[in-house]
Amino acid sequence: MEKPKLQIFNSMSKQKEDFKPIEEGKVGMYVCGVTPYDFSHIGHARAYVAFDVLHRYLKYLGYEVKYVRNFTDIDDKIIKRANEKGEDPLSLSKRFSEEFLYDMAELNCLPPTHEPRVSDHIDQIKDMIIKILENGHAYTIEGDVYFSVDTYPDYYCLSGRKSDDNRAGGGGRVVVDSRKRNPADFALWKAAKLGEPSWESPWGPGRPGWHIECSAMSAHHLGDYFDIHGGGKDLMFPHHENEIAQSRSACPQSKVNFWMHNGFVNRDNQKMSKSDNNFFTIRDIITIYHPLALRFFLLRTHYRSDVNYSDKALDTASDRVFYMYQTLHECEIALSPFRSENFKGQVPADVKEQIEKFHTEYLSSMSDDLHTTTALDDLVDLLKSINGTLKKFKGKKQQQPLILSLLALEKEVKDFLDSLGLLSLSTVSEVLQQLKDKALKRAGFTEEEVQQKIEERNLARKNKEYEKSDLIREELYLKGISLMDEPKGTIWRPSEPPEKKSEENVDTLIDKPIS
Repeated sequence: MEKPKLQIFNSMSKQKEDFKPIEEGKVGMYVCGVTPYDFSHIGHARAYVAFDVLHRYLKYLGYEVKYVRNFTDIDDKIIKRANEKGEDPLSLSKRFSEEFLYDMAELNCLPPTHEPRVSDHIDQIKDMIIKILENGHAYTIEGDVYFSVDTYPDYYCLSGRKSDDNRAGGGGRVVVDSRKRNPADFALWKAAKLGEPSWESPWGPGRPGWHIECSAMSAHHLGDYFDIHGGGKDLMFPHHENEIAQSRSACPQSKVNFWMHNGFVNRDNQKMSKSDNNFFTIRDIITIYHPLALRFFLLRTHYRSDVNYSDKALDTASDRVFYMYQTLHECEIALSPFRSENFKGQVPADVKEQIEKFHTEYLSSMSDDLHTTTALDDLVDLLKSINGTLKKFKGKKQQQPLILSLLALEKEVKDFLDSLGLLSLSTVSEVLQQLKDKALKRAGFTEEEVQQKIEERNLARKNKEYEKSDLIREELYLKGISLMDEPKGTIWRPSEPPEKKSEENVDTLIDKPIS
């Protein structure tokens, strides 16, 4: 089957373009990483899940991907937090870098090829600053080095801003300094201050400015000309605008073919961010929801659009993930006696046609700027087909066509989930149990207490106390636990509870975020 041409929305041209790598069969991709001074919030998860999907899909298309994602491990925010805690800044950033990597593993994000840290690339940063100075695009003042935006005519080429839109470089990391030639000029090197980490340089002891770090690290690991540079849309200005100016001022041939930016996670329609203290950390969420539910929730919205956080959306995502894994679990049980047999023959034509149609639509959706929402919607038909085949499977003597159908459907579903990072490294049954454990935590029940409720209900039904049995069932349903009466007895499963008026799950079950 011929794969459609991948199209990516390029923030530079403001339109979708056919993706063609610089080097045939290979892709170089740089994504701006975290400044690790605290636990990462779900806005970070939004970015790194989005670019993990891109990473996975490029690999799926057969590309060899060199994926670089950095740590800004020395920064004003890190120094401020370290001083508050009486901790060495590099020690604090290293600790939170490890916490971030744990969160990424929980969210099933593939590790990048390289994860450079600023503190390990000081020489490359100084070398780039020297080139910018030599080319006449920067100046020094008392140990500080500033980039001169007036010397770079293409400034604002990415963001499309005008000079009067710029407030001292923007982004909250540029201090107004009357010594600067232009208020928009930004720091390449900051002179050392008492009690701050510093390195020797031709301009005296100090440390890098924020923007120069990514220019130097991307050039070091990917060269001056590479395929994709990504990050949150809040980085478009000033961070990525400044990166372009610096990189081209150091090396006029510097170029990125595609600039990509993901949307925000909003809470109450306001961007979720640490600075506004309106955020939930990834760790907060995965304490009470399965990490795959958070990943599914993020993939339900196109990566360039903002997504609004709510408990209801997480409950829905959790319910969908449970349905996917419950379907796979029942399929595995049905197929388990036949796994060792070498089944030959053709998959029934109708099932083969359905799988080919799904696969074609999957490729079409993903190649159209990664439309994960459409791809996830299309999956429902395959899951329904598995469940329909399982019903036919019971009691059938001539089972080979059904077995071949289930094997083919199962493979397609698992391949699809794997391509989106929704296939866990745990077994299907382990994921189901994990989802049930999280549901119990949200409901405030233990497994034993639910079983006790089931026994109470069974007794009420036996005594024809139907109103009481209905109340027990309703009580559990309101907490996100559904009871199902089956021939072998009553079982329970997590379910999507009725819509709540407030975000009581997270607000009552987790500690408030660190300010």
